[in-house]
Amino acid sequence: MLLLAGCGDGDRAARLKAAGPNPSLDALMRVADADAGARTFGQCLACHTIGKGELDRAGPNLHGIMGKPVAGGSDRFGYTGALKTVGGVWNRPTMDRWLTSPQRFAPGTRMTFAGLSDPLARADVIAYLEREGRE
Repeated sequence: MLLLAGCGDGDRAARLKAAGPNPSLDALMRVADADAGARTFGQCLACHTIGKGELDRAGPNLHGIMGKPVAGGSDRFGYTGALKTVGGVWNRPTMDRWLTSPQRFAPGTRMTFAGLSDPLARADVIAYLEREGRE
């Protein structure tokens, strides 16, 4: 559940303050804003779709990705060996590591996205992925 979900980046400072000093991922998720995450996710739309049943692009469709196996979200997409060796499932900590730096998460991945250095922006994107993945 999202706390303090606001309408834009105008509440960023308040959300960061509410998360506390040196906030953990859990603290950031408590103040995450899925709408802000949707805006950040806009840059992902060049390669990914997120709507239920939409086709893969250069990257897999991300509808319902949370809880699915890493390198297993789409049966149609050809994942790299680098990503296949990671194992596990997409959960908040795993997605946070991926969004921080796909290349560090899975060296050799084809994902060219450099990553999001802002922890609150990553939490927002994760909140968006969770919201959009509900059936």
